[in-house]
Amino acid sequence: MAGIRFQGVSKRFGAVTAVDSVDLEIHDGEFFALLGP
Repeated sequence: MAGIRFQGVSKRFGAVTAVDSVDLEIHDGEFFALLGP
């Protein structure tokens, strides 16, 4: 069972696409870290 689920996530900065249609699933009991600027 997914604790957190993201589907089709996109991020744009003007004309620049930084992230395009990302899917992510983090299950109960898993540890996840996302580092960025």
